[in-house]
Amino acid sequence: MGEGSTKFDPGCRRCARLAGFLDEVRARNPGYHCRPVAPFGTSAHRLLVVGLAPGLHGANRTGRPFTGDHAGIILYRTLHAHGFASAAESVSADDRLALVDCRITNAVKCLPPANKPLPAEVRQCNRYLAAELVAVPAGGVVVALGTIAHGAVLRAVGIKPGRARFGHGAVHELPRQIVLLDSYHCSRYNTQTRRLTASMFDQIFARARHLLAG
Repeated sequence: MGEGSTKFDPGCRRCARLAGFLDEVRARNPGYHCRPVAPFGTSAHRLLVVGLAPGLHGANRTGRPFTGDHAGIILYRTLHAHGFASAAESVSADDRLALVDCRITNAVKCLPPANKPLPAEVRQCNRYLAAELVAVPAGGVVVALGTIAHGAVLRAVGIKPGRARFGHGAVHELPRQIVLLDSYHCSRYNTQTRRLTASMFDQIFARARHLLAG
């Protein structure tokens, strides 16, 4: 499954542009994580949430996906509402919040300039996502937040993009009876422009819960 599937490497520097950018950000912000951000959640999980990449002052600062920025506020609040998180707010990598039957990761594990990874960087990081998808059991659900995450999931399982096009609320079948559920990303831009409302996002995870219930 995928290209060169392997476990997450916290010291990965395979993408020269991303590694150099992290060095620059670390020089300006010595207290930031500024390394690849590991997935967060339970090792046994039926729900995998896939985002784009760490945010500059969010996961890149705290070291936990979707922690410390606007997108994380919405995501963890929604996960908690549907029983996938023990609390509604994630404030740091060492707080007591725990995910329930859920794991969160990103298509690209390092902060990209302007939050825009290059296609080659998405491909390079796909080996890690492929390994993460292997851990999702048959009948599990993958929620892709945005088109890049959607495409990365398809690539990781060997499905051509044209066979499963992104659309908010769209459902696609993956190998091993796993379901891919698409959502617009819960970014500040999408929520402020009302492209994604709290109700729309809530419905995605209500659907995920329904799919897991069979």
